[in-house]
Amino acid sequence: MSAGPDTQWPRWEVFKQDGPGKRHQAVGSVHAADPQHALYTARSVFARRPAAVSLWVALAQDIHAITLEQRQAGATLPGTPGPAQPYRVFGKASQRRAMTFVDDLGTVEAASPQAALEQACERYGDDLLVWWVVPEPALHRSPEDAPSLDSWFAPAQDKTYRQQGSYGLVGRHPGERRREQP
Repeated sequence: MSAGPDTQWPRWEVFKQDGPGKRHQAVGSVHAADPQHALYTARSVFARRPAAVSLWVALAQDIHAITLEQRQAGATLPGTPGPAQPYRVFGKASQRRAMTFVDDLGTVEAASPQAALEQACERYGDDLLVWWVVPEPALHRSPEDAPSLDSWFAPAQDKTYRQQGSYGLVGRHPGERRREQP
C-alpha cells in the first residue's frame, strides 16, 4: 500500500489580543495554505467570544519552544547563529489558565533562537514553565488601521449566540405525535 500525497495544510499557531493594551495570547491553531488564509480562519474560529482586536499567526515550524524541565535538563533551542534579528518572546507562568498556552512578553534582538531565549530569561525571569521564541518576520498580523479593524472584528461582536434549548421546536412535540398514534 503506497501513501498518497500529503494534502494536509500546514499548522499555524494563533495569537489573539482581546482588547486594546492587552497582551497577545496563544489560543490554538488552524490549518491553512498561507498566512492570509490562516488569519481568516483564525478570525472565524477564535474572534467570537471574547472579543478580539488583533490576531497574529505563525507557522508552527517557525516557533522554537522549550519547557522549564527541558531547560533544567540542559536542552537548548536549535538554530545556528546568524545576523541579529528581532525575536518575539512568549511565556507561560502558571498552569491555572488551561485555555491559554503562552502570553506575549515582548521583543528581543538576538543572533539565534537560543540567544533570544537567554536574553528573555534575563529580562522576564528564569522560572517560566514554557518559552516560545518566534522570529518577528515569521509573525503575520491582522490589519491594524481603523476601517480594517471594524470590518475584521465588528461582525463577530454583534453576533447573537443561543443555547440549543433556546431554539423553538419546529412542528409538533414528539410526545404529542406519539399520543396520537393508535
